[in-house]
Amino acid sequence: MIAPRTRRLLEAPILPTLLALAAPNMAEALARISFITLDAYFVGWLGPDALAGVSLAFPLFILMQTMAAGGMGVGVSSAIARALGAGRRSDADALVMHGLAIGLVLAACFTAGMLAAGPALYTAMGATGPALGEAVAYSSIVFGGSIAVWAMNTLASVVRGTGNMLVPAAAIVVGEAVHVVLSPALIMGWGSLPRLGVRGAALAVVASYVAGSLVLTAYLASGRGLVGLRWPERRFRRELFADILRVGALSSVNTIQFQLTGVILAGLVGRYGTLVLAGYGAATRLEMAQIPVVFGFGTALVTMVGANIGAGQPERARRIAWVGAAIGAGIGAAVGFLAAGFAPFWMGLFTTEPAVAQAGITYLRIVGPSYAFFGMGLALFFASQGAGRIVWPFLAVTSRLFIVTVGGWLATDWFAAGAPALFVIVTASFVVVGVTVLGVVKTRIAW
Repeated sequence: MIAPRTRRLLEAPILPTLLALAAPNMAEALARISFITLDAYFVGWLGPDALAGVSLAFPLFILMQTMAAGGMGVGVSSAIARALGAGRRSDADALVMHGLAIGLVLAACFTAGMLAAGPALYTAMGATGPALGEAVAYSSIVFGGSIAVWAMNTLASVVRGTGNMLVPAAAIVVGEAVHVVLSPALIMGWGSLPRLGVRGAALAVVASYVAGSLVLTAYLASGRGLVGLRWPERRFRRELFADILRVGALSSVNTIQFQLTGVILAGLVGRYGTLVLAGYGAATRLEMAQIPVVFGFGTALVTMVGANIGAGQPERARRIAWVGAAIGAGIGAAVGFLAAGFAPFWMGLFTTEPAVAQAGITYLRIVGPSYAFFGMGLALFFASQGAGRIVWPFLAVTSRLFIVTVGGWLATDWFAAGAPALFVIVTASFVVVGVTVLGVVKTRIAW
């Protein structure tokens, strides 16, 4: 029997339903934007070395967060939505524990890998002296708490797959409230707390994910959702792992190459000096802030498209994808306008150092207009995840890594061009990805 919440995904008008699903996610998006922005804002109190060091570690942390939420997490949501759309309620329940098992394994991999390789990696990215020390200090703590990041994002993805966006949003807002209170207090040593600097910022990050995990665990254990912490068969099934991984594996590789692009860019920008790197790091926080907003609509797209594919309604799933693409492009255009038009204000939030501010302003004014293509491409990728058909979109997105790596190397090493030339290459990469994903979703996915 199809539950009323699932039936709504299959029968209600597309745009109102998509907007209603995404509405709670906007609170989640604001919480994630606050996290991205305030983490840099608070660390900026410690000076350029701390900001530069965290700017190197932060993209790698966002890689893990994005993989947990938008990579493997979306694989969990898509699998559960398709199972519920097809009326396979017991499979949907079993998928919860399968998703958690995958998340715990990947959390252990991130913790071990970054604790072992972090210092060498940051050195290779151009960090030296105090900036290197700050990067290692921040990284050791946030990656030491990887299990909290994976647990919260996996549980949130489970609930989203049922069409309930309110509970995950509430959990993430609670987590960000913990972060906002603890981060400045631990960084600066307010009251009786010790002054921990970037270590305090990292501890506040881990605490926020622990808080969100507790909220989601309590909800799933209560039995009020369409799925819960129930595991009727008490055994793992290969086909359920495959159902998650056929979306989650390539989606996770996509998040790796997306963040790898960020790491490569940070390394290339670092060649222009610590001040330019600090400005670039602060500027890209606005770029990163676009991701949670599109993610809010994207997770609704995954659930709606997945449920309709599971129910054998591919034409409706295709229409949902195009509505989502238009919304994603609109979000990107709005963020791009803010980036180009209010760049000095944005950079003024993070620094009073003129060279740092100017580097960030230059980046935002060059790259900002391309954000509409970025938003459209992200939305269509989410739609393909919901459909369980992401090979061609994945190949399209891979073009950005190639453009940035090869183009950036030519600009910095071959032509010895300035930072603005590198920023033009970033702009071109966003445009190419948006247009290419649009093309492959339209022509290569058999809805």
